[in-house]
Amino acid sequence: MPFPSPTTEDPRQRFEELKVAARAVLEEIIASANEAGWGTQEIAVALSEAAQSLKDDNTVDPDPADEPLVPDAVREQIGHGEQFD
Repeated sequence: MPFPSPTTEDPRQRFEELKVAARAVLEEIIASANEAGWGTQEIAVALSEAAQSLKDDNTVDPDPADEPLVPDAVREQIGHGEQFD
């Protein structure tokens, strides 16, 4: 399900819009997981912990897309006969 674009720049209204959209997506995820045999409570806990993990990751590195896909140490070795697993 695609997320709708925000309709305002007001932070409070944006947050309310986002909560509505996020809830709709979460309801779909929970329904799908229920059909697969997962319980609603365990799904809610897992989603909450996953969201917290993503939030923590974002605090450490707010824009991971700015980083190269290949670490510098590996890039320096490419073409010099070294082998990596």
